[in-house]
Amino acid sequence: MDFQDDEHSDESLPELEEGPEEDIPLMSDYAAMADEDVVALCRQGDTMAEEYLLNKYKNFVRSKARSYFLIGADHEDIVQEGMIGLYKAIRDFRPDKLSSFRAFAELCITRQIITAIKTATRQKHIPLNSYVSLNKPLYDEESDRTLLDVIIEGRATNPEELIIGQEDLNSIHHKIDEVLSGLEQEVLRAYLDGKSYQEIADNLGRHVKSIDNALQRVKRKLEKYLEENGKEA
Repeated sequence: MDFQDDEHSDESLPELEEGPEEDIPLMSDYAAMADEDVVALCRQGDTMAEEYLLNKYKNFVRSKARSYFLIGADHEDIVQEGMIGLYKAIRDFRPDKLSSFRAFAELCITRQIITAIKTATRQKHIPLNSYVSLNKPLYDEESDRTLLDVIIEGRATNPEELIIGQEDLNSIHHKIDEVLSGLEQEVLRAYLDGKSYQEIADNLGRHVKSIDNALQRVKRKLEKYLEENGKEA
């Protein structure tokens, strides 16, 4: 049976009209700009510019978050609060205030973390001495001073950065050997010195899971000690 060619078979399909190419910015474009200019694009609704700044400052937020140790909370909770502070910095930055975006972002990140910690302690009825905030540059890894010595002797640039009672510090300082094991003390000091779980594990010859478990025990033990100490007072 013969098939006849369709009369339209030789006709070519109509060409699709190409619209104008969208000028989509690349992340490298933002990298070549000053942060203040990228923020201006964010204010104009550029979501990629906002994503760029959030990614650029993510490690900075993590670094700031490591300066705070909230008993009973996960480190990622503090990081998340820092990211909220970064978002607020992008939203509220005003270039006419004569400060760089980085300086303004650091202020917003720190303020958000401290506010979140204060709110959490009020909600849980835990005294403010349930968290230790360190001024990281004061902790010299070559120093033989203990973590608590540094906290006691260090001078914070912002009074809110050191919220823990002198009496409670002295109490913990004298009881730390009884409250924490040797491994737990090493893990706590290394963690607050800004080392990652992997770095601590490598230095101590332990598995990462062992480091995580030790830090969780530290949080539980210090929380219990501070609560019991508060009740006795």
